[in-house]
Amino acid sequence: MFKSAVLVTAAAAALGVQTTPLDEATPAVRQSLIDEINAARTTWRAAIPVKFQNATLADVKRLLGTIMPGEHGYMAPEVEKTTFTSDVTIPESFDVRTQWPECAAITGRVRDQSSCGSCWAFGSTEAFNDRYCIATGDATKVFSAEDTNACCSGLVCSFSMGCNGGQPSGAWNWFTKTGVTTGGDYDDIGSGSTCKPYSMQSCAHHVDPPPGMVSCDTIDNYKTPKCTSTCSESAYGIPYAKDKHFAASSYSVRGVENMQRELMEKGTLSVALSVYEDFEYYTGGVYQHVSGKYLGGHAIKMIGWGVDNGTPYWTCTNSWNDSWGEQGTFRILRGADECGIESSVVAGEAI
Repeated sequence: MFKSAVLVTAAAAALGVQTTPLDEATPAVRQSLIDEINAARTTWRAAIPVKFQNATLADVKRLLGTIMPGEHGYMAPEVEKTTFTSDVTIPESFDVRTQWPECAAITGRVRDQSSCGSCWAFGSTEAFNDRYCIATGDATKVFSAEDTNACCSGLVCSFSMGCNGGQPSGAWNWFTKTGVTTGGDYDDIGSGSTCKPYSMQSCAHHVDPPPGMVSCDTIDNYKTPKCTSTCSESAYGIPYAKDKHFAASSYSVRGVENMQRELMEKGTLSVALSVYEDFEYYTGGVYQHVSGKYLGGHAIKMIGWGVDNGTPYWTCTNSWNDSWGEQGTFRILRGADECGIESSVVAGEAI
């Protein structure tokens, strides 16, 4: 077998969080674990979120699929950024959304990966989108997580596999080589405003869905969209090949201070964390793992930091819509590599 084929086999085996029959039967949210977390009087609050009200552990696992450092198949960026232009004092708090208010509609957008393990595509595409706006001042372009999820694959993309999982480092490399088109959310389908809006609808698991959602049981779960070289919106006036936006570089960032300086200079970071059962219960505060087993790696974007009653935190945006967490965002303990949040950081220069 050729070396490249061995790499493909190994990487493919590593991607996608494996589920078991027990996972299919185990509730994702249990009152006993909520009581345990809240009794610990830690820095965050647990409750039953709408998104996972009647979900199973298998439902949650299918939303994950990012390989964490140290896990089999992980592919780190080839370049690490170690030099930063700014030597100003790092402030106590910082937020991309307020630092560049002209881009708030982009940087503050909360999206929804639906029933697909495409977190890696969202965490990378959204961060690139934020950085593009910050670099150019163009807040009209919404980049397509659909294009990344469907078309970023093979060695150039660290063998990412769409709804079966992937790696933000691969996506950033793909942005430099292939670029990504515009593409809004599911609700933008038919508007003709972008090339490839997201084809999967927001959904709720095994529960009567709230307004604006459907039941996950009614949609085509976990199937990676087909990669096409044309826009899915016929009314969009720019051809697919000419709608591509490219990154000038991709690299990793290591260390808390370097992460802060990178955020201050260039904007949003792509990051990943290890997800445990208690993460699904998060409703506010500064998250740190309290209880529950490991479920898989998850990619999100990081937009700032701060301090809450003496507890330092990072501010991150998830892709589970605004019914989860603090209106779609969460804060997580800073400075202790909580759940690996400081160990898998990727970014790049926007053209």
